[in-house]
Amino acid sequence: MKKLKVVQIGIGHDHAPAAFETMCKLSDRFEVVGYAPVGDEAERPLMNVYKGHSCFTPEQALDIPGLDAVCVETDDWNLTEYALKALKRGLPVEMDKPGSPSHEEFRELCAESKRSGVPLQVGYMYRYNPMISETIHDAKEGRLGIIHCVEAHMDCIHIASKRQWLDHFKGGMLYYLGCHLIDLIVQILGVPEEITPHSISSGLDGVTAEDIGMAVLKYKNAISFAKTSACELGGFQRRQLVVCGTKRTVELNPLEQYVSGGQVTRKKVSTPEDNWHGSGVIETSPVMDRYEAMFTSFAQIAAGERSVRFTPEYEEQLHRIILAACGEKIDYKEIWK
Repeated sequence: MKKLKVVQIGIGHDHAPAAFETMCKLSDRFEVVGYAPVGDEAERPLMNVYKGHSCFTPEQALDIPGLDAVCVETDDWNLTEYALKALKRGLPVEMDKPGSPSHEEFRELCAESKRSGVPLQVGYMYRYNPMISETIHDAKEGRLGIIHCVEAHMDCIHIASKRQWLDHFKGGMLYYLGCHLIDLIVQILGVPEEITPHSISSGLDGVTAEDIGMAVLKYKNAISFAKTSACELGGFQRRQLVVCGTKRTVELNPLEQYVSGGQVTRKKVSTPEDNWHGSGVIETSPVMDRYEAMFTSFAQIAAGERSVRFTPEYEEQLHRIILAACGEKIDYKEIWK
């Protein structure tokens, strides 16, 4: 089992501290050599997780002798730039979601990974939740019957300044968090025939950014939606995925609930026998750590022990679908080569 020398470029993404802490925790897989703030990230208060570790410039970080891999956790608009720089040096990359708001930049990143064979893992955390993965697998294998609807919610409540920060992105909250939901829908049902975006500003506290978002994804015989809000009291506790099939409906609600040691997911399965009055079968998952599973996967990929689950082709098309859901005019049905 190879121990990987890794550096984190960027500390501005919301998941940056957890990513760094997790790699340090997985000390049998990673030798974390330090972190490298990008731009004005260096001027912000330093979180405790980074204290005592070596600090580099991004250029110094990429020149560290014997470096095996790079984790990119910059502000969202810088993610793709630094991931591409690392890939071009032959370094496997774990980059937080969803990538650059510019599809041209993201397309170049995916093309480089495909051309060079250097792996790129994009940090969609729900991909590493076993109960979510099992539900998607069962849907694709036909165990739920014919899927005619997928409903996905990912809500929370942010302070006004954070909600205004969403103005960095077209689609605001749908770009920022709705990308997770769109990924789940696309994994289950594939590329939609039609996408209708519905992002708005709540106007609460004078915020003008699109802090409430929804997109409807239409298929030949199914309709689905992704809905996300940054101003919903209790929103985190009702993040959910509902997959409706002719044999079973699976409801994961909440998608993740924090408990000691990580998160748990609650699943309810309904069958035709439940009809109008049945309560279904309810199950709670074992405790898991979303970041530990994600970075264990990255360690295995970077060490050549397994291949990337999601190809550059998938990531590139998913990115187009996300942008279309946010209201960008883009051909999301194109088959990328």
